[in-house]
Amino acid sequence: MVHQYKLNGYNIVLDTCSGGVHVVDEVAYDVIALYPDHTPEEIVKALLEKYPDRPDVTESELRECVADVESLVNSGQLYTPDTFADIAGTFKERSGDVVKALCLHVAHTCNLNCSYCFASQGKYHGDRALMNFEVGKQALDFLIAHSGSRTNLEVDFFGGEPLMNWQVVKDLVAYARTREEPCHKRFRFTLTTNGMLIDEDVIDFANREMDNVVLSLDGRKEIHDALRVDYAGRGSYDRIVPKFQELVKARGGTRYYMRGTFTHRNPDFTKDLFHMADLGFTELSMEPVVCAPGDPAALTAEDLEIVKDQYELLAREMLKRHREGRPITFYHYMLDLTGGPCVYKRVSGCGSGTEYMAVTPWGDLYPCHQFVGEEAYKLGDVWNGVTNTALREEFRSCNAYARPECADCWAKLYCSGGCAANAYHASGSIRGVYEAGCELFRKRMECAIMLQAALAEDAEGQEA
Repeated sequence: MVHQYKLNGYNIVLDTCSGGVHVVDEVAYDVIALYPDHTPEEIVKALLEKYPDRPDVTESELRECVADVESLVNSGQLYTPDTFADIAGTFKERSGDVVKALCLHVAHTCNLNCSYCFASQGKYHGDRALMNFEVGKQALDFLIAHSGSRTNLEVDFFGGEPLMNWQVVKDLVAYARTREEPCHKRFRFTLTTNGMLIDEDVIDFANREMDNVVLSLDGRKEIHDALRVDYAGRGSYDRIVPKFQELVKARGGTRYYMRGTFTHRNPDFTKDLFHMADLGFTELSMEPVVCAPGDPAALTAEDLEIVKDQYELLAREMLKRHREGRPITFYHYMLDLTGGPCVYKRVSGCGSGTEYMAVTPWGDLYPCHQFVGEEAYKLGDVWNGVTNTALREEFRSCNAYARPECADCWAKLYCSGGCAANAYHASGSIRGVYEAGCELFRKRMECAIMLQAALAEDAEGQEA
């Protein structure tokens, strides 16, 4: 499958199955579009008629271009046949029941009262609770025991607000470090925090032990404070921004992400991203809100069109800033066009419910943090392991080829079939489709590919 589009002056041709990206001139762009259904003679005739006033568009030049396209097709770089469909269902089977990552919900409570919170202010539609050390220790032992031959294991301290259970976080990290050498494992820890309780101890420990820190900030003060408030209704912007700046500075400006959420209030979210950049934050992420369609925060159809324009604006501004020597990183635009994701990842997705699970304060296992509290999606617990094997098999079967709606989508090997949680919340089934999310994802990928192609072109120009 080939996807063609024009963006920011670039004519881009994406070969879905090979991952090949070609930046071409206008004539080659037209030749590639006509190639599958037309003979060389028909292509030459059609383009001579289309470009009658261009002296460089001659019969010989067009025939040479057609030959070049044919060469790309024969070498597996254009119109590559899809060879993944027949093996898509076997990838996760090959990994068996290996678990490589856990999201530890060390705190089902929060010191903020964000109205759009998918986790119901940290309670996940249940009771407030803090994970005790013994439950967390057992979760780490479960991960080690079920990690097979994998050396690198990942643990995210999550909530609610994990800093409300900070001593347990520190104790669990210390315990995990004692298990690394005898078990031949290496733990990589991530901390996700709203920043309210950051102090010198948090900064020192996080910068020593956390491979990544995710910091929640929605951007401009008026946007952030409208939704991210404490239980007295006061905004949190002025209290957290200086702490975030101190933490990031102490980390040397690396191994962190500012993670924001945009809603109906700010579909013009690039203003918030650029505001964060002006604050000194260069590692940025901004996600669309996840909520019911009738929620006041939900994005409308009109909002989606604004958001798509914003993604284009962001890509152009990122290219401009890079050329000016002041680059920023946007999580969703991080692509490697030379190597790209492995075939397993492209086809199988994030591994929720199989390789990756969330653990509640009570030790229950769920496919990921967005399923926590949905009793039907409880997999088991950290003492007995996965007991709902039918549910695990259902998640194992989710891949880029599991949904009929994805069959003709050019982006399916970039989203790997999409987020199971978003599909469930939108359609009631993890095999469903979150159509608005798909629409935004395709636009993000077009922008990301354009940006990376432009940066690669710039790099080649500097080497020449």
